[in-house]
Amino acid sequence: MKTNAVLLILLSVLNLSTTMAQEKVKQTAGREQLGTFAPQFAELNDDVLFGQVWSRTDRLGLRDRSLVTLTALISQGLTDSSLLYHLQTARQNGITRTEISEIITHIAFYAGWPKAWAAFRMAKDVWTDDVAADDARAAFQREMIFPVGEPNTAYARYFTGRSYLAPVSSEQVSFVNVTFEPGCRNNWHIHHAAEGGGQMLVCVAGRGWYQEADKPARALRPGDVVHISAGVKHWHGAAADSWFAHLAFEIAGRDVSNEWLEPVSDEEYARLADK
Repeated sequence: MKTNAVLLILLSVLNLSTTMAQEKVKQTAGREQLGTFAPQFAELNDDVLFGQVWSRTDRLGLRDRSLVTLTALISQGLTDSSLLYHLQTARQNGITRTEISEIITHIAFYAGWPKAWAAFRMAKDVWTDDVAADDARAAFQREMIFPVGEPNTAYARYFTGRSYLAPVSSEQVSFVNVTFEPGCRNNWHIHHAAEGGGQMLVCVAGRGWYQEADKPARALRPGDVVHISAGVKHWHGAAADSWFAHLAFEIAGRDVSNEWLEPVSDEEYARLADK
């Protein structure tokens, strides 16, 4: 499947408005650590480097910026707090344990073996829990016929926890399989449409939740189907102790768009454990 086709599927299924493609990166470390000692440097760090350069995600995504930054820092042999910060940020931006291992190995041949060793020591601590996560992901994959897919890096900022996307079909009806790690859920959101629109979910594995605003949450299990009308504020995701996957189908409509809202708070989500 061509890359452009995959992107079109993801955009249509998730109904993301193009106006939401760029999100400003917020940084306060400069002012917090150097605000009184070097205020101009702090301003350049927070407002220019991160507020402007890192925020140009319409030109280069956060994941790619993390990769470039790590390469630059490791090549210089820097193993201080700045490398640790950018390793943590790279993980948040979707770089996996397998990928960081390959990235540092590749850098070693160009920047030097000792530098790679030093970077690996820090990377192991950042991705330390990913070994168990990879094993759990493989076990969950054996529960269903649809693929788990790749990390949902493009829309990770609209999710609490880690999720994965796997395009299933681009013909007749486009749809993807969305997989949530335990405790993962997307933000409250609304599918807008002047006519028609909305979304349908078909649960295929694990246990999850679906909730509309001002209504009780609904437990989801394989075989359950959720019909979401346009204009309804809602969220969906995994149970706290279970992986979860559903197929997501876009309902055709006119002037469709998606509005992402606030995250589901930990307090709201924790109350579901009592049900």
